[in-house]
Amino acid sequence: MKLSRRDLIAYGVVALLAVVGLFWQNAGSTTADDGATDTPVAAESADGARVVLDAGNITLRSDQVSDLPPIALGQLPPEAIDTLELIEVDGPYPFDRDGITFQNREGLLPDRERGHYEEFTVITPGLDHRGARRIVAGDDGERYYTDDHYDSFSEITP
Repeated sequence: MKLSRRDLIAYGVVALLAVVGLFWQNAGSTTADDGATDTPVAAESADGARVVLDAGNITLRSDQVSDLPPIALGQLPPEAIDTLELIEVDGPYPFDRDGITFQNREGLLPDRERGHYEEFTVITPGLDHRGARRIVAGDDGERYYTDDHYDSFSEITP
């Protein structure tokens, strides 16, 4: 498998951001003598729902807004965490199509106005193309994960 120069740069950027994120997380965390870490910070979103900022600097709603099965952050593949962290800082993204409007043609996500959802690639190791894994981000802080190119979704929870 031969990767293009663009793919190599994209993978390098994602790897660098992951390392910087780990450094940032470790440098910014405080640990008490008993080993407990700081609790998540909560804030209000535009629609009044609580949004949780966890230790990994990923903002998620604390309430579930769909009937989709939940998936906890800890259940996601590490590449999905990388993508969520890129969403938090608004890129740079590894693919040109990251951040485009997700139109919800399948009708699996809650019905919202056009432009409410954006899609982002979750890199699949070993592939030289975008693969099937995506995160769809809603304007109200909701995040959804699919590993089968929109055939099914799970709502990401803290």
